[in-house]
Amino acid sequence: MLIRNHPNRLFVLLAVFILLASCGGTDESQPDSVARATMETLVSTEWLAKHLNDSDLIALDCTVYMEMDSSGGMRAVSGRAKYEDGHIPSAGFADLMDDLCDVDSPLGFAMPTPEKFCEAMGKLGVGDGSRVVLYDAYNSVWAARVWWMLRWVGFDQAAILDGGLTAWTAEGRQLSTEPGDHQTKKLTLSLRPALIADRDEVFEAISDDAVHLIDAMPEPHYWGKMAMYGRPGHIPGAENISAMALLDESGRYKSHEELTAMLTGNSSDRYITYCGAGVAASSNAFIMTRLGFSDVAVYMGSLQEWAADPANPLVTDEP
Repeated sequence: MLIRNHPNRLFVLLAVFILLASCGGTDESQPDSVARATMETLVSTEWLAKHLNDSDLIALDCTVYMEMDSSGGMRAVSGRAKYEDGHIPSAGFADLMDDLCDVDSPLGFAMPTPEKFCEAMGKLGVGDGSRVVLYDAYNSVWAARVWWMLRWVGFDQAAILDGGLTAWTAEGRQLSTEPGDHQTKKLTLSLRPALIADRDEVFEAISDDAVHLIDAMPEPHYWGKMAMYGRPGHIPGAENISAMALLDESGRYKSHEELTAMLTGNSSDRYITYCGAGVAASSNAFIMTRLGFSDVAVYMGSLQEWAADPANPLVTDEP
């Protein structure tokens, strides 16, 4: 059984689950011959500062910002402009609203083909011999989305910078306006299709006790007290563990002990995480993988797809 934990004070962070879209990626490259050292999946600012100049290390800013639109709603905006104003030295920009999504899909942040994703990452300097550190300026959910996509195509030498750009700047560490300029590399595709769930698998999971659904939205949204995707509520049977509840006051992930107490159950069972557009749910999937859950998937269509079809049930019943 997964234990719910969702501070109401995090309600204001709802904006992180809004959607939007775009895509791209393509170019020639050569295999990366650099020998990699094994790295942890979560690294500190101290670690990154020490290793930033390693020849095989690629840092990538994955930020998307949420802004108020003219109607009083929220809209997603690429973080590229602010990246150009200042970013971690040598970091490239991984654009989830352009190069790393499917521009032709009606869904926001839709997954590109795995081939296009590998090609786009190769252009950023990510090759078979690379190590990658991902960060963003908003609670690591965008970095987690790219981390999960890298796992999806078979790449495991990636880490998230704990605390992201906020932690880096809070410590007075250097920023740069120079664009990350890395030689194009070849990222070999070794697809893991089980890491991504679709609507049909989620629908079947409602009546399958062997598959567990995890709703990563804030608690008020889970209970249907507000709706961002047309219809209120959560998918029947889903447990609510808000992605924001995984973080401490500083925006870093909580301790291993705290996270273990929040996430319990049979680590070999099948788990599917979802949110609004498969972004925050990737943060939950990242932490579950770190805790040893071996069969975790992200429903990338999430509520933007699910709530749009009345045939897909949503419930608001409180215990």
